[in-house]
Amino acid sequence: MSVKYEDYEVAAPDPAGMVASLSSLGYSLEAAVADLVDNSISARARRIDIEFTWAGGDSWIAVVDDGDGMTSDQLVTAMTVAARGPGTLRTGTDLGRFGVGLKSASFSQARQLTVASSDGGEWSVRTWDLDVVETSGKWLLRRGTGPDTAALIEGLRDGADKGTIVLWRRLKGFHSEGVGEDDEKVQQQFYDEAERTESHLGMVFARFLTGSGRRTIRVSGTSVEPWDPFMATHPSVQRLPVENLPLAEDQVRVEAFVLPSAQRLSEDDHARAAGPAGWLGQQGFYVYRRNRLILAGQWLGLAGMRREERYNLARIAIDIPAETDADWGVDVRKASVVPPVALRRHLRRIAAKTRTRAAEVLRHRGRVSARTHGDPLLYAWTVKRENGQVNCRINRSHPLVRELLQHGRDSAPEARALIRLLEETVPVTALRALHETDSEDDPVPFGGESMAPPEAVEVAEQVFKSLVTQGRSPSAARDRIRVMPPFDQMQGFWNT
Repeated sequence: MSVKYEDYEVAAPDPAGMVASLSSLGYSLEAAVADLVDNSISARARRIDIEFTWAGGDSWIAVVDDGDGMTSDQLVTAMTVAARGPGTLRTGTDLGRFGVGLKSASFSQARQLTVASSDGGEWSVRTWDLDVVETSGKWLLRRGTGPDTAALIEGLRDGADKGTIVLWRRLKGFHSEGVGEDDEKVQQQFYDEAERTESHLGMVFARFLTGSGRRTIRVSGTSVEPWDPFMATHPSVQRLPVENLPLAEDQVRVEAFVLPSAQRLSEDDHARAAGPAGWLGQQGFYVYRRNRLILAGQWLGLAGMRREERYNLARIAIDIPAETDADWGVDVRKASVVPPVALRRHLRRIAAKTRTRAAEVLRHRGRVSARTHGDPLLYAWTVKRENGQVNCRINRSHPLVRELLQHGRDSAPEARALIRLLEETVPVTALRALHETDSEDDPVPFGGESMAPPEAVEVAEQVFKSLVTQGRSPSAARDRIRVMPPFDQMQGFWNT
């Protein structure tokens, strides 16, 4: 095609606006750290250390690896926003796609990003300071860094002759004048983030933490343990036949698992199998690309499929070739996928069979799966079987309930009485009479998935306010709501 360049003009994006956009992609801290670990694995690192260091408003996080490292020119390219397109040829170990992961993940969490790297020669250092970019209106990448940061880099390097160090300073949510080293509440929140990161990395990179080519990943000195959502080595796991679904020139591998009922597991095994998000949050599809987990525990928006307690034992692994990223709509954060139209009926068929088998196991041999293994902030109800009786209790740790009971003042006694009344009068008999075990007539919270109706947004706003009042930062509060039923299956302000 012949192009007359005189008919065009350059419309370059404003650096401050681009930074704001990259900072608002919706990364959680653990997902942002996982993006950095991707780069370390792509660089063939065998040991990756993630350091969380509390120092009040000067707290910092670093990812240190012993990978191939980079020359000075390679480092500048790596620090350049969108230095390559999604169609760029990648190596067999490359887990990236868009060329913005390092920057978008880092800008979402910190105002200062410093990277030091060496391929065995001289160490090179470059720094992005978002205050400088926004003030100057230019992409000014600093050669080197300040003396305080340089001292931290030297300590993290610890004499190594090659590898890469990524250092985040001026952390969002922690860097402010009101945060001191003696602020125990914020300090606990900081280390809670470290624990969530450790758990998340064990799930996302489980396949890299086992086998002959395994890597070592540590968070603040603690080795990350792999988490297998399919309990593949347990003798009571039911494995459905593997299916290889054709997609253009490639194949998508799908293997479904039905986990053992609680009666066939020890208490420790049952708690561990629940996973970071709890039994309800971990059911569904697990999408892998080059052994890296992209999506965990969702039903991919397939028609008529949503999370329900009776399908808690259903988990399905999908392995997609990296070359089919575009077909699956993998996003920058590696946090969502959209299955290709050509595969949806097959995936729905496999999911329906797996869900039916999982429901049968729970009905015939299982017991009620308590939601207490997941984040206590997520669920409005907890369901347990104790001493032969099923107990339904409203979760006192839920932010709305907690806010009502702690700050309701004069109305607190009435609120406690109402909660007890609701707990003791759950209409189980009426539900049993109206509801067939395998029917699809379950109550649907706020009318179903997709865009949240106004009443759902109103409830979510109250949850948001309660979380902030109870010490969460606004971004952390949105992160919690994003994974909280029923909002985890709806679109609203919490997804932005």
